[in-house]
Amino acid sequence: MTEHHLGEFAAAGTAHLWSEDPALARLLTAEYRRQQADLCLVASSSIAHPSVFAAQSSVTDNLTTEGYPGRRYHGGCIHADEIERLAVDRCRKLFGATYTNVQPYSGSMANNIVLFSLLEPGDTVLSLDLASGGHLSHGAPVAAAGKYFEVISYGVGPDGLIDYEEVRSLAERHRPRLLIAGASSYPRVLDFARFREIADGVGAFLLADISHISGLVATGLHASPIDAAHITTTSTYKQLGGPRGGLIMLGRDHELSVGPRKAPLHKALDNAVFPFFQGTPSLAAIAAKARALDLAAGPDFEAWMRRVVSSAAELANRLTADGQRIVTGGSDNHMVMVDLTPTGLTGAAVQQALELCGVIVNKNMVPGDPRPPRLTSGLRLGTNVTALRGMEADAVAECAGLLGEVIEALRAGDGEHLDARTEKALAARVAELCERHPIPYHP
Repeated sequence: MTEHHLGEFAAAGTAHLWSEDPALARLLTAEYRRQQADLCLVASSSIAHPSVFAAQSSVTDNLTTEGYPGRRYHGGCIHADEIERLAVDRCRKLFGATYTNVQPYSGSMANNIVLFSLLEPGDTVLSLDLASGGHLSHGAPVAAAGKYFEVISYGVGPDGLIDYEEVRSLAERHRPRLLIAGASSYPRVLDFARFREIADGVGAFLLADISHISGLVATGLHASPIDAAHITTTSTYKQLGGPRGGLIMLGRDHELSVGPRKAPLHKALDNAVFPFFQGTPSLAAIAAKARALDLAAGPDFEAWMRRVVSSAAELANRLTADGQRIVTGGSDNHMVMVDLTPTGLTGAAVQQALELCGVIVNKNMVPGDPRPPRLTSGLRLGTNVTALRGMEADAVAECAGLLGEVIEALRAGDGEHLDARTEKALAARVAELCERHPIPYHP
């Protein structure tokens, strides 16, 4: 068997797909081309390296691998064990963690594993309000955790920033069993040390969800919560350039005794992942995580993350100069939140108009938003993908200009639709910008 055997195997699979299911093959090809042609400013997206896809498309998904390395319930796992050990080792080194579980199917699953293993139904959780930048899996009423636990929300002040004294006051009043530090639409630094101080003051666990900023944490561009929080979770696709999946990590508290049996925290979480919450892990996803974690330890990844941060700050500044209202007035990470309230436009209308021009964003609620989640009064922008494309200040200025022109054209019109001439002209400019900045490694 040659070293290129896996490549031949993948090529054979593609050939079968085209000959036996051309309808699906055409759709997959169309999506590949769309990603290259469109300008993605979605904060929860990144682009995986082709080698990550190669690992995820490997034959390891043929395996049944219940359990952990050396402790499987099925045979045939000799190589699977080494793949999982490799992923665990790379994660520990990248984040400075003492313990890592690489099996969670997603970041949301990782959060639910923590909540449902450490808490009892009816226990109190204190987390960031969804409209202020929180996440569904942190206890939103429409999600599972919101139905099983008593969820108290902290918000942001008039400046859009977390008021840590309000968090402290709510914690002292409600005595939560778990405090969550993490956000899905908060463009500023999270003070994990301060969150831990508050959690310790009321005897609560602290969960840090770094799904949106994991790349910045890994490269030291954002303070790490690994030793500040009791538990840290993340997804692997939003900023790590990995597959859909999640990670659970522990630092100095890995031996903390928890639960009625006083089990060490790391063992309690292992048992919570399997068998309590999940069944057989996807070894293909774990292999892809291992590859992404290796790439994240390299100098190219750090350069990418530095460009992510500088691009977001530049985008916020340019939009502000163009008269747009930016939540908190800027950005410390990859995210820029646009408050459309002064324009009278909905986030849904602007998102749709931008997509027709080839610019992909997502509508998002802003603090104090009177509109429902399907309409919203804001946009969430992110620079993960534009930074990977190598866009520097001039290109970022073009992005800001395109956004501003769409907003102003909608205001001048009916508030929902662009005229055909404007849409065509803007789409041509987007296509040209993307051609000048192709996605690396994507022919």
